[in-house]
Amino acid sequence: MQITNQSTQQKPTTYAWLVVAVLFIAAALNQLDRSMVATMRLSIRAAIPMTDAQFGLLSSALLWAYGFTNPIAGYLADKFSRTKVIILSLLSWSVITLLTSRVVNYQQLLACRIALGISEACYLPAALALIMDYHKGRTQSRATGFHQSGLVLGASLGFLGSLLATTHNDWSYAFVICGIIGIAYTIFCFFALKEAPKEPKPEPVQAVAETPKEEKVSFWHAFKHLFTNPAFIYLSIFWGIVGILANVEGSWLPTYYQEAFNLPETKAGMLATLFLNPWQIIGLLFGGWLADRWSKTNKYARINIPIIGICIAAPAAFFAGYIMILWIVVGFMVVYGLSRMFVDTNLMPIIVATTDKRYRATAYGMMNMFTTVIGGLGVYIIGILRDHSVDMGLILRVVSLSALASVVFLILIKRSIKKKDAAAQS
Repeated sequence: MQITNQSTQQKPTTYAWLVVAVLFIAAALNQLDRSMVATMRLSIRAAIPMTDAQFGLLSSALLWAYGFTNPIAGYLADKFSRTKVIILSLLSWSVITLLTSRVVNYQQLLACRIALGISEACYLPAALALIMDYHKGRTQSRATGFHQSGLVLGASLGFLGSLLATTHNDWSYAFVICGIIGIAYTIFCFFALKEAPKEPKPEPVQAVAETPKEEKVSFWHAFKHLFTNPAFIYLSIFWGIVGILANVEGSWLPTYYQEAFNLPETKAGMLATLFLNPWQIIGLLFGGWLADRWSKTNKYARINIPIIGICIAAPAAFFAGYIMILWIVVGFMVVYGLSRMFVDTNLMPIIVATTDKRYRATAYGMMNMFTTVIGGLGVYIIGILRDHSVDMGLILRVVSLSALASVVFLILIKRSIKKKDAAAQS
């Protein structure tokens, strides 16, 4: 079927935007609990001895656990209540964050990171699917971008981990605070969130044909539908490649600033978060607004915007890893942060346009599995390379070129949708 003009769809209610606001805060807590470790490298290693490879494994193991859990988490959100999955995820990762403060050796810390990855995996597919349930065509990208900016806000506050560790001379203090806040917010979400009303009839707008008789939601049907869909396969490969760059930036950028410019841990952490992530938030909001506006006249706008974003972001990251003048490097990372978020704000809307509406959360979970597993492997390999004194700037340049090459898969998605549109017209 064709994608019709989305501006004709019903305007979302006030509660639909309230759902996004509530999930925005949950997303910030999700990312904050995860990202603090990257900014506390020296403090954690002083208390718990480990190599650079082992430190990299803390992020990689979390990402692998997160990634492999994502498809099942997405399926659960499609099969059962999205709000219950969200609340249980928030509660479990908050408890695990609190428990992390009590670890005394590397094995316990690694186990907590794995458990955190599993618990956090259940959140994002359910949250984005719930947002899409409330926001139809005309506000999909803006709603997604606003929610995803909560993830970036949480990452930008990751420096609080190193700040609290330095201030209190105790790396575990931040985990206590974040765990308690998360448990309290779970109670609020229990009363604030509710499922979207069921649609009286199927959506008239779908980019893929649906079966005349709707089958029951099952993991096998979801798997079969998604992996016989070329657009989904292309999108998964693209997101996996881009995920390497995103995870390298998230896990190793503070280390790069420390070593390349001889900065203390706290300042490097602040540069890697406060002077990057605010621009990512702007990129999410602007990219969402631009895509929603452009989609009124161009039904492929939500694919075109990510193409433009990567074509700007990848070269910016490349030059950030090449030039050895701090303020210029920070400037390039600002450009990178602003433009790369054009992808994130349109990813779920692309899924909506190319997959069965019954499997939106499963599709996002499957795709997230690719990006986190591949990204986690990349972070761990970089840790090994670092143990062998490979320059972080060189690593950043190579990863950036790979991300630039991945644009071809977005072009293939666009061609795939065009073919379906042409077939529907004939």
